[in-house]
Amino acid sequence: MADSGEAPIPTPAAPNEMEQRLPKLSAADFRVYNHMAEGMEYYHNNFRQTWTLLHNACTSGRRPLGMSLPAFLGTGLSFVHHLSVHHSIEENHIFPHLATKMAAFRSDLEDQHKEIHKGMDELEKYLLGCKSGERELRLEEMKRILDGFGEVLWRHLEDEVKELGADNMRKYWTKEEMRRMPM
Repeated sequence: MADSGEAPIPTPAAPNEMEQRLPKLSAADFRVYNHMAEGMEYYHNNFRQTWTLLHNACTSGRRPLGMSLPAFLGTGLSFVHHLSVHHSIEENHIFPHLATKMAAFRSDLEDQHKEIHKGMDELEKYLLGCKSGERELRLEEMKRILDGFGEVLWRHLEDEVKELGADNMRKYWTKEEMRRMPM
């Protein structure tokens, strides 16, 4: 066959062998395999909401209408506290179990936690300084701190739920194992 000089037409990639062998999930089975993703998404949406409230205030240069300075600082400190507790539960109870079969819970997501905690620690220190009166709240400074870990936080919130989704979990766990998950 002579070379016509034209590039061959690419063929669509075939799904990997494991995905080809997996049968379609019934609605009931999907719920079993997806329950962790749904629970995690609930918590993550709360973190997204609070982060957005804080970031929007910093971007606009003013606190939300009707929110006092103590309430705003308290919202930021609660965000840090709740995210820290959430991560602690994941790192001590959920990730170790998942990591027995899923590499993402041994490295990628743990590494994201470390990056997020650096930003959370800086935000907490800043807000506590504002709360104690050591420093004046400067929204542009707070925005710099939030922006410093915002991208990895948002990526993490997405990545974790994706890893916990039914289509991924069924590759590693049986339905019975899913029912016994520590979440």
